[in-house]
Amino acid sequence: MPKMIFVNLPVKDLAASTRFYEAIGCTRNEQFSDGNASCMVWSDSISFMLLVEPYFSTFISRPIADAQATCQVLLAISMDSRADVDAIAEAAASAGGKADIRDPMDLGFMYNRAFQDPNGHVFEAAHMDMSGMPGE
Repeated sequence: MPKMIFVNLPVKDLAASTRFYEAIGCTRNEQFSDGNASCMVWSDSISFMLLVEPYFSTFISRPIADAQATCQVLLAISMDSRADVDAIAEAAASAGGKADIRDPMDLGFMYNRAFQDPNGHVFEAAHMDMSGMPGE
């Protein structure tokens, strides 16, 4: 079995969050989804588990952080092109999130835009062209 990662995220509105993740390119895996959770597949090895806050709380003993006010994790996702970076940032903004929560980063070999989902979870979408990376 390949190594996989399931990023568990607390959400307030499961339906709205599911629509957001579909808009940025995920597909919902019905086998692992119900009224408390949506398993949103990003790739063969990465899925976002959207868990309504009361259900998320059953897995932890600490309070859930307010992602609108604090940031505990920054999720970086790779994109195939600069155009794909722009497209996912625009899709995020159109689907209830916020695009460009900081200025886009363009280092020539790396292009990056940051966005957040409706719950405040922060993502960086990046395209890297290793052939343009500066030498040592």
